[in-house]
Amino acid sequence: MSPAPTAARDLLAAAAETVALVLEDNSPLPETSTDVADLAAQLRGHISQLAVALPAGDPVAIRAQTLGSTAVPDGYVSSRVHLMHLAEATQSVITAVRGRGPFAWPASRLPGQWPKRPSRNTVRVLVFALALITLVVAASVPRT
Repeated sequence: MSPAPTAARDLLAAAAETVALVLEDNSPLPETSTDVADLAAQLRGHISQLAVALPAGDPVAIRAQTLGSTAVPDGYVSSRVHLMHLAEATQSVITAVRGRGPFAWPASRLPGQWPKRPSRNTVRVLVFALALITLVVAASVPRT
């Protein structure tokens, strides 16, 4: 099995765990504003990592990113309500990514992976072209 589906599944599992911390019935509400801010930051991170698997302009991703870009409001009740809305938006992104299937996540867009290295022949052609351009420029400079 290739590493791409495993990495995507790990991201989905981590996001689902964070959502469960906020939305499950037996989960207590965060006690301090720092706890709320930490959970909100985790949910924002999950949204940004998972949204790359959805097509550009997807309404689910746009709604979640818009909600994630707003600051956590002050006040006990309003901050917890905002956190729950952010968790629900993250849950909808998770559902949308899962609905796209196992091959929906392009390997080049997986977080933490570098793009594919150019082939040896590509590097050779680039070096040759650079040398040729340097020769042409050097030959065109007037001699004094």
